[in-house]
Amino acid sequence: MEAEQVEIRRSARRSRTLTVFREQGRLVAVVPARATGQQVDDLVPGLVNRFLAKESRGRVSGGDEALHERAIELAQRYLADRLRVPLPPFRIVWAANQRRRWGSCTAATGQIRISDRLRQLPGWVGDYVLLHELAHLVEPNHSARFWELVAGYPQAERARGFLEGIEFADNR
Repeated sequence: MEAEQVEIRRSARRSRTLTVFREQGRLVAVVPARATGQQVDDLVPGLVNRFLAKESRGRVSGGDEALHERAIELAQRYLADRLRVPLPPFRIVWAANQRRRWGSCTAATGQIRISDRLRQLPGWVGDYVLLHELAHLVEPNHSARFWELVAGYPQAERARGFLEGIEFADNR
């Protein structure tokens, strides 16, 4: 895996602490303005590694098989006791060509496609999208029953708000 480029920003307001965050997909490290080049070279790589490790925890990742396994796990945890009928068989794949949707489901065929843009988002957001599409297997529209199924996921409202925020920012 290729190492990510890190933008170093010096801040006069920082006297001792360093931080790393993502901004528009890039990694940014903010360091005290008075930090020496050697201090930056010594401290930033470890901080970046910790940030990347934390960032990767809980994300929906892996190939189509891992995605399918995660979908089954989520369905058992959040949908099984709410369904009136068993969840029908389904096939789920990552889709690189979905730029306007986070996921889509063709209930008649059991085909679910998940945008690969979700790989960059927190795991709880990806889990929400998976559950949203799984619920469409039994409720093809956005009926009250559909939203009852989705509401079984404790992070549903938070995830919807997160995705709406991204869509708002993308459309500015």
